[in-house]
Amino acid sequence: MGSSTGNAVPEGDDPLRRWLGTVQARTAGLAASEAKVVALLLSDPLFVGTSTTAQVAARAGVSAPSVVRAARAVGFAGFAELKLEIARARGTAEFFAPPPTLSGGDPAAAVVETSIRTGTESLTALGGALDPAAAEEAVAVLRSAGQVIAFGAGQSGTVAADAVFRLRALGVPAVGIPDHESVMIATRLLRDGDAVLVVSSTGRTTTSLAVADAASTAGATVVAITNQHDTPLARLADVALVVGGAPLTTQMAAAGSRLAHLVVVDVLAATLALRDPDRVRRAERAGIDLPDIT
Repeated sequence: MGSSTGNAVPEGDDPLRRWLGTVQARTAGLAASEAKVVALLLSDPLFVGTSTTAQVAARAGVSAPSVVRAARAVGFAGFAELKLEIARARGTAEFFAPPPTLSGGDPAAAVVETSIRTGTESLTALGGALDPAAAEEAVAVLRSAGQVIAFGAGQSGTVAADAVFRLRALGVPAVGIPDHESVMIATRLLRDGDAVLVVSSTGRTTTSLAVADAASTAGATVVAITNQHDTPLARLADVALVVGGAPLTTQMAAAGSRLAHLVVVDVLAATLALRDPDRVRRAERAGIDLPDIT
């Protein structure tokens, strides 16, 4: 994306200029890739404030994770918070604000609109946050694994169950074990060449971390689907598939997060099918019902 698409800071935009001054004061000691993102932010904050992680990364000439790290390096929780602060400095925070909290008196139309907006925003964030190289690495792990255990606590368990179904249908020897004690025993019995897929929105769920740690100790490869970099789960994982998205402060945010996680499972399944068509054909034959000859 060329610089001609940018928007320089208007001369009279004092609140935004003051805000940029506070950012400038936090720029000491940045890594080279982070410095590129911050330089773009300081020169064209309106572009950064209205663009996706992927768009900012492309224009700055860095990776999408570098954009998130740059936002954190200058004092924000992530790229979403950085965009929100740009909007506040411009006096237009409503455009970037998270969906309003629903109440019991809201009509169904409001629930539909909020649900759609939440899902759309979670998938937009996914497009900027998910590293294609990490997805390829995860597929390679799943293709070669002797066995795969998928685990998620609470709502993440539904994503893990979907992953098991999708992987089995593609010929990957995958199992889901929702009971924590049982999954810990099974995970401790894994070995080098096996894999564990752990799903956790926060990346901090105690049971999920215990499963990931047990798998790593046993020598298995840990693939994580989670929302943010630099969480305990992302650090434990051999491959972290990060979806980005808003902080999980409401039920709607959690629903949007689950949708993004399911799309990551779709990405893994589709890529695996493309990379290993022979295995897929064998799995399809195995799934055909035999005729009743009695």
